[in-house]
Order: sequence, then C-alpha cells, then structure tokens
Amino acid sequence: MKADIHPDYHMIKVVMTDGTEYMTQSTWGSEGDTMNLEIDPKSHPAWTGGNQQLMDRGGRLSKFKKRFEGLSM
Repeated sequence: MKADIHPDYHMIKVVMTDGTEYMTQSTWGSEGDTMNLEIDPKSHPAWTGGNQQLMDRGGRLSKFKKRFEGLSM
C-alpha cells in the first residue's frame, strides 16, 4: 500500500440550522474548525416530508380522473 495517500482526519464542530452543535471527524478544513450548515435534515423538506400538494397543472389531473372514473376494482 502506498504511504501518505490517505486524507488527514481531524475533529471539527458542526453547527446545525437550529443551533445544535456536535463534534465529528472530517477531512474538511483543519483541526477545530466550525462548519455552519445552511441546510440540514431537521429543516430541509427532502428529509421532513415538506408540504406536498397535488397540483393540477394544465388540467392533467382532471383529464386522468375523467379518463379512469368508471374503472373500479
């Protein structure tokens, strides 16, 4: 195995959008740096589910409903 090819892991502080902090190992920055997150799992809709609404754009939904209204199982 080649020597000195692995990145340097060190401890950094990560600050979430709600202000909570935790320490983790990373190759980002240098020892003791602080990473301030703009998006995190507590605030981003991709993780929280967001406020999804079914929108009828161009009448596609109503066309679909009309086409299959008589179909039942």
